[in-house]
Amino acid sequence: MYKVLLHNDDFTTQEFVVLILQSVFHKSFPDAFKIMMAVHNAGIGIAGVYTHEIAEAKCNKVIEMAQSQGFPLLCTVEEE
Repeated sequence: MYKVLLHNDDFTTQEFVVLILQSVFHKSFPDAFKIMMAVHNAGIGIAGVYTHEIAEAKCNKVIEMAQSQGFPLLCTVEEE
C-alpha cells in the first residue's frame, strides 16, 4: 500500500487543503481539519493510504487542482 502525503508550504491556504481533503480524499470536515493541522504543524501529513494506482491518481488530482488555483501544494506518494 502507498501513502499519499501532503507537504506544508507558506502559500497554500489552510482552507484549500481542507477542500482538497474533502473533495479528493472524501474526508469529513473534522477529519480534514485534523489532517490539515498535522500538515501545518509537522510539515507533512498523510491524506490517505491506497493501492499504488489510486494513490498516484489522487496525488495527480491534488497537484492539478492546486496548480489551477495558483498554489504550490506538494503531494507525494510513498510506499508504506
